[in-house]
Amino acid sequence: MLSYRHGFHAGNHADVLKHVVTMQLLSYLGQKETPYTYIDTHAGAGLYALDGAYASKNAEFETGISRLWERKDLPAPLAEYVNLIKALNPSGKMRYYPGSPYCAEKIMREEDRLRLFELHPSEGKILRENFRKLEAHAAAQGHRPAARGKRVMIHQGDGFVGLKALLPPPSRRGLILIDPPYEDKMDYRRVKDTLADALVRFSTGTYAVWYPLLQRMESRQFADKLKQLPAGGGWLNVTLSISGPAPDGFGLHSSGMFILNPPWTLEPMLRELMPYLVSALGRDADAGFTLESGTEPVLNTGTRRVAGAFRAVR
Repeated sequence: MLSYRHGFHAGNHADVLKHVVTMQLLSYLGQKETPYTYIDTHAGAGLYALDGAYASKNAEFETGISRLWERKDLPAPLAEYVNLIKALNPSGKMRYYPGSPYCAEKIMREEDRLRLFELHPSEGKILRENFRKLEAHAAAQGHRPAARGKRVMIHQGDGFVGLKALLPPPSRRGLILIDPPYEDKMDYRRVKDTLADALVRFSTGTYAVWYPLLQRMESRQFADKLKQLPAGGGWLNVTLSISGPAPDGFGLHSSGMFILNPPWTLEPMLRELMPYLVSALGRDADAGFTLESGTEPVLNTGTRRVAGAFRAVR
């Protein structure tokens, strides 16, 4: 929806989960010489000022990145994530927080490609400006321009619709991140329908979906519906809760990342990482995580069947 601004939520616990997982997926793709394409269907502004009007209103970053900023015992995946953000804040003061596009650009190689969609006209304009500044800074430092040639393409439009034209990517390797605001309950349906179509066009791609865990039925049933999709490489679902629900039912306390065709390295990494995140970000006794994976779709036949599944709960 055009009223949504991610700046209100920048750097919160959900961003920590989303960006750490996304960075690990991109790092895995970068292990092979063949270029890959990163597609972000809801790119946002790309960069957020934590002392700005949006982020400072509720200071949600205090539930996420703030709790990791000074830690000296970070596991390697979290250290990579925090160091990327610290490089963006050379003064040592936490002022700027990167969105998914910025995190991706910093990890990806010159031969890899970024394709970014943003429907909100103001956010799209800011996204373009942020990448222009990133390019100018890289040039001033004698490095490759961040947006040289066709490496980065930014589209103002509906990422659900625009994704179709980009699949399969030229190299047949890619990561697609889908994280709409879910303010409109139809977003849940659109995500599943978009994934079903995308798997026909690009069955071997890796698809990462961020979603909130809310009281509404669409949210509670969402992951189980995604498990029914026919991904030949299986699925992985990880959730992080920093507390129990608020008495009034408002506020985001839990979120998840659902990955189709995940790399084999992701699950063991998360088994070690998630207890640390719960310890670092948890706010009460209801803090915890779930981690489950399957090698084939879960059949919706009344009796749930999970083949080759692992589940951990804390």
